[in-house]
Amino acid sequence: MSAVKIGDKTIGGRNQCYVIAEIGINHNGDLDIAKQLIDVAVSAGADAVKFQKRTVDVVYTAEELARPRENPFGPTNGDLKRGLEFGYEQYAEIDAYCAAKNIAWFVSCWDEASVDLIDRFNPPAYKIASASLTDDDLLVHTRSKGKPIILSTGMSSLEQIDHAVKILGKQDLIILHSSSTYPAHYEELNLRVIPVLAQQFDVPVGYSGHETGIPSSIAAVALGACVVERHLTLDRALWGSDHAASLEPNGLTRLVRDIRLIETAMGDGVKRVLEREKPIIEKLRRVHGPRIQAL
Repeated sequence: MSAVKIGDKTIGGRNQCYVIAEIGINHNGDLDIAKQLIDVAVSAGADAVKFQKRTVDVVYTAEELARPRENPFGPTNGDLKRGLEFGYEQYAEIDAYCAAKNIAWFVSCWDEASVDLIDRFNPPAYKIASASLTDDDLLVHTRSKGKPIILSTGMSSLEQIDHAVKILGKQDLIILHSSSTYPAHYEELNLRVIPVLAQQFDVPVGYSGHETGIPSSIAAVALGACVVERHLTLDRALWGSDHAASLEPNGLTRLVRDIRLIETAMGDGVKRVLEREKPIIEKLRRVHGPRIQAL
């Protein structure tokens, strides 16, 4: 399995788990909130923040955009979708802000024009959302930018994932196991898929979680996840579709802390007698048994 470089971080093997704080659209269309969320991610020790970008009239049908939906931007779903989108100027501010804070940022682009817009900022990677896994044209266009790709696999069969991997190629590819329910129920997470994906595709595999709480994300690391992505919000009670499936600032801080503790606890897999155990042997062991020389 080949490791993947995103910026100055190497992902895969026994390298540190790469933690992505998914801001997505939890900025609620407010650049100041986006900057606050970046600050939270930096303070928590996350490796990157991630946003979402859509060309609204390309991604959604006219009927879907016209659907009544009360929201702070107007009476229709289209008002909401347009209100949540950042354009070039806002992303230019995000780019400068993340550079000042020394944290990587990249985007899930849902259409080709969005890829082209974000590419102007020379991102270190691209994310392909679960909803876009079957969009062959978008996969080809994203791969043409020559950057590492992180592929989420929620609501997808193994056959669909295999098809997407064939299109993308395995070079600089990371696959994330995911369940695309918001919030996801614990019985839906199926974390044992993580080693299955790693064995089948022989690329670094991680986990994108939409559940409440952090135990399952920690378990994912113990099962071999080399990337963990979780949505981030300032307050889970805020209006918007993703806040309830997100971590608040304290949750993200605990997530990063516990991932680092678990990585330390996993060790190297070599069974040995610890130096700190030796006085305990003398104190507690009645029969010492054969003394075997280390090879």
